[in-house]
Formats: sequence, structure tokens, C-alpha cells
Amino acid sequence: MKKVLLSILAFAAFSCVEQKKETKPLEMKTIPVERWSKERAWEWYDQQPWLVGTNFNPSSSINQLEFWQADTFDSETIDRELKWSADLGMNLHRVYLHNLLWEQDSLGFLSRLDQYLKIADSHGIKTMFALLDDVWHPIPKLGKQPEPIPHVHNSGWVQAPGAEILGDTTRHDEVKNYIKGVLTRFANDDRVLVWDVYNEPDNVAGQVGRKELEVKNKHEYSLKLLKKVMQWSREVNPKQPLTSGIWRGNIDHWGTLDSLPAIDRFMIEHSDVISFHAYDGDMAQLRKKINELKKFERPLLCTEYVARATGNTFEAVMPILKEDKIAAINWGFVSGKTNTIYPWKSWDSTFTTEPKLWHHDILRQDGTPFSEEEVTFIQKMTRKTN
Repeated sequence: MKKVLLSILAFAAFSCVEQKKETKPLEMKTIPVERWSKERAWEWYDQQPWLVGTNFNPSSSINQLEFWQADTFDSETIDRELKWSADLGMNLHRVYLHNLLWEQDSLGFLSRLDQYLKIADSHGIKTMFALLDDVWHPIPKLGKQPEPIPHVHNSGWVQAPGAEILGDTTRHDEVKNYIKGVLTRFANDDRVLVWDVYNEPDNVAGQVGRKELEVKNKHEYSLKLLKKVMQWSREVNPKQPLTSGIWRGNIDHWGTLDSLPAIDRFMIEHSDVISFHAYDGDMAQLRKKINELKKFERPLLCTEYVARATGNTFEAVMPILKEDKIAAINWGFVSGKTNTIYPWKSWDSTFTTEPKLWHHDILRQDGTPFSEEEVTFIQKMTRKTN
């Protein structure tokens, strides 16, 4: 009960702050429930430089919970690593949050979000917050997080909200105060550039020991929650655009709504700007994705890429994205507890040493790069745009 009361008080407090900012407090504010027009989306996007960055998680954190919990929030590492990213010319990072952090300590959580944004802003970096996530471990738990499994890709990442809430539609409203509370607090904050409301909905964990914990018929529950989250977000009416990125399926159908699965179609039809993931090794396939998504006539943001062994490298992908000023946000920055230098197949293979070719990530924890040539290339690509 105490957690519930604190959550309600936090949401109410920040709602009041927003109301006080209104120049005419007695007038009712019209709340649109539809997405932005194409014209508004392009007006917003044309004001931005070419957006380049990474999915940022400090090297000292194994997942979203360790990143943001009070005992493990590592502002020193965050500051150091954000500076390194700014030195590469990066200007936008995608950063994952979690509903359990709101339940645990909503006011403290909001304070740490503000602290992060202050640090990022000091380095000239905007933020795209990702609110929910259907990827990796289905049962998230607060408190001390597990140590990384050696040589295994993303062994500690957790889903948000996780199977227990996702698979019970009567519990979906448990994340409502989290969604609306975080959005309300930062709805008019220039440091936040975009909201990614739900990462990879209906991504089913396939690892032994995890797939047994997954929600059956997950696509049905993910779609139901996605619709609610998008609606709650619209009700807040932030000045930043909303998105949820398409990430799978036959790319021949990406530009044809009637051919898309229900979740993918909803994401496309309700996103202000279109975001997508691109781990393709064949650059012709990447170009095809882009051409299909251009049919929707909205700004495009690539919010995940780089899988070096497949041929999906900075050198191959960045020039293609830059041609059309498509945001380029790779997965991983400083190698650390997530172990994402190891490939996805490390769950089914045995690695005993660092892979010769890193899967994700750019720098080691001392700031030295995996590849000097790669870092030089990134800086060359960003130099004229930032």
C-alpha cells in the first residue's frame, strides 16, 4: 500500500507542476488521441541534425534495473562514458527504463532520470527513453541483480513489465502510473527528444530455462498492452514524438499495412515517426527496408544495428542511413556486464575467450576502441553534421 500511495503522490505532484506551467490554468487543455500529422512529424525532424548514437547502458550495469536502482546508479561511469560517446560525435542515445523502478521508488527514480539527463545534456546528448521491452528474461526482479554469465550475450537483461503482468490483462493497469508519470515529468523537457514506448513487442525468449517462463500466445498480450501504452502516452500529450519500432518479418511486406502482422501494423499506424531495427548483413536488404518504410512518408529512425560478423558494420550501415538523414542508433557502447561483444549464438555455443570480432559495442572500459579504424570512421561520419 505504501508503494501505491507513493506512486500516486509522485504522479499527482508532477501533474500539478505541469498545470502550474499553463498560462491559462482555468482553460481545459485539448488532449489529442491521434498521432501527429505527417507535416508535424517532418517539421519536428527537419529541426534536428543527423541523429547518431547508441543504445546506452553503462558498462557497470547488467540491465535496466542495475542501471537505475539507487544502490547501483553509477553517475561517475555514466559521465565518463557519455563523454566518450560525445567525443565520437554522438548526439542521441536510446536508454531503457523499467516499470519496477517506479513501483520501488517513484520519486527517487524520477530524480535519477533527471540526474542522467543533466549529465547527458552537459555532453550535448539528447535522450530517447524506451519504456517497455519484451526481450530476454521474462521474470524481472528488483534488488541485487545477477552477475554476468561468462562469455554469454546479455545474460542478465530483463523484460518490462515481464510475463507475470503481461500475461494477465487484469494487471496491465499496474504500469499505467509508471507510463504516465514518467511521460508527464519530462513531457516538455528539451533534453528528451523521442519516446520509444515499447521495444520489440512479442519477442519470445528462446533460451533454455527462459522460454518455459514466457507468456503463451504472447503476441495477443503484447498487442493489448501496446495499445494501452500508446493510449496512455497520447493522453499525456508530450511535445516529443512517440514511436514503437518494427523489427521482424518479411521485409517485402514492411511497406504494405495489410500484409503486416497485427502488432507490426499497429506500430506503424500509431507511431509519429517510424523506427526500425536493422541487423541485416546484406546491405541490399537494408536498402529494401528503407524503401519500404519510406512509403509511409514519415521520418525514419534506425534504433538498433551493428552485428559485425554478419557484415552489419558501421562502415557498411552508416553511409546508407546518412544518405537519407535516417537516425543511426547502434546497439552497445562500452563493453561491460552485458557481454554484448559476444554474439547471440553464445547462448548455444561455448566461448572461453573474447571473440576476435566483437558482436556489438565500440570501446573497452578503459576507453580504448575495439577498432581504431572503426572509431576514426565514425568520427569522420559525424564530423560535418554535429
